Amino acid sequence: MADTRSISLFSGAMGLDIGLMKAGIRFEIGQDVDSYCVRTMEFNGHRGLLGDIRDISSRELLDVSGMNVGEPFLICGGPPCQPFSTAGKRRGINDPRGSLFLDFVRMIDEIRPRFFVMENVKGLMSAPLKDSSGASLKTRALDVILEEFRRLRYKTVYGVLDAVNYGAPQFRERFVLLGSRDNEEIFLPVPTHFHIHQNADCRWRTLGDAIRDIEDCPGECESFSESRLRYLRMIPEGGNWRNLPAELIPPAMGGAYASGGGKVGFYRRLSYSQPSPTVVTSPVQKATMMCHPTKDRPLSVAEYARIQQFPPDWKLMGTLASKYRQIGNAVPVGLARAIGEMLVSVADGKQEVRVKRIRGTGIHDRIQDAIRLGGAGE
Repeated sequence: MADTRSISLFSGAMGLDIGLMKAGIRFEIGQDVDSYCVRTMEFNGHRGLLGDIRDISSRELLDVSGMNVGEPFLICGGPPCQPFSTAGKRRGINDPRGSLFLDFVRMIDEIRPRFFVMENVKGLMSAPLKDSSGASLKTRALDVILEEFRRLRYKTVYGVLDAVNYGAPQFRERFVLLGSRDNEEIFLPVPTHFHIHQNADCRWRTLGDAIRDIEDCPGECESFSESRLRYLRMIPEGGNWRNLPAELIPPAMGGAYASGGGKVGFYRRLSYSQPSPTVVTSPVQKATMMCHPTKDRPLSVAEYARIQQFPPDWKLMGTLASKYRQIGNAVPVGLARAIGEMLVSVADGKQEVRVKRIRGTGIHDRIQDAIRLGGAGE
């Protein structure tokens, strides 16, 4: 097997790292600007470097990890996603936070890992570049990012992947950009779980699968205000504000009542029988409530961790709000593992059974479509 010593940037609670480690990749160092995240890394036995990526040199990362230029198997990370989120103003690459991706590029350029993994919100696929006045330009932020990696001579593939297709009990779409220094045949990982499948182990996992055995002893948990509980108690499993009596909807929704959009997260009570919606950084915000299917409380920290597939012995450090935020910002472990397994298989030359032809049946065509998942190569 290839030497898989690697470096993690913007590591957070290490959801991406854990999945990659399950695929056989070894991390020598993680980095984050959030002290709670670094404490989480260290408490769980991993080396963490606290600091702003803009103030960290590539030499420092290499020295701490005990590697030289060109030796790391992988650099992975998710530069902060706020500038590209469809929920925000989408100021794109001109947002000061958006410039952090340039520091990720800097590390790739100076350290020259064999592969890189960069993940972000799916809004990055279409986020427009804007000028200093805020006017949208014809160029996408993604085009600029891809051009940076072309300049570094990395072959890239990218696309939006949904974690539910890789075993997570959650609908969670993430933009994934993968790169190869040596022009190896990398690809978006093939889905392992499906909406319909004859084998139960290969079907989508539901919220009930993830949390039923711990819901009576949930541990640390936020709480809803009594004013919100008044309405949540009227919502059936799987429902939201639309299930309230008509005369109560205006006072329950307040100013949001007349606003546009589906507002599906308002007074949302989850369903055992479906995958969870995307977990957010707080389960009690009015527009993105994550209420338990049958209990009058939000999902607990432990239930959040189950949905994101953290190991049962993984401990989070910090305040209650910080623990929710660390988990809510993480990459689901199953999705990360699939990415890691793809990279390891490519590195070992075992990703493909070479045959003279692939039979053109309908099911093979559908699998090929699933592989593409909107991705593209550079």
